[in-house]
Amino acid sequence: MTGPEAEAEKRILGRITEMISQEKDLRERLAQEEIDGTTEHALLAHLETELDQCWDLLRQRRARIAAGQDPTGANVRSASEVEGYLS
Repeated sequence: MTGPEAEAEKRILGRITEMISQEKDLRERLAQEEIDGTTEHALLAHLETELDQCWDLLRQRRARIAAGQDPTGANVRSASEVEGYLS
C-alpha cells in the first residue's frame, strides 16, 4: 500500500497508539491515586469506544482495499453501532 491510503492508515494507527498510551496513563494515575476509580472508569469507557471506532474504520478501509474498492468510502460508524457488534 502506498500513497494516500498508506498515509491515512498511518494516521489511524497513530491515533490508536496515542489512545493506548492514554489508557496506560489513566491506569497509572489511578494507581498513584491522582484520580479516583469513577473518573478513571468514565475516561476509559470513552477511550475504549473511540478505539473501537478507529479499529472498525481501519478494518473497513483494509477490506475495501482487499476488494479492489476505494478505501475513502469507509466511514467512522456511530459508537452505538460499533459497540453493538458481537464478538
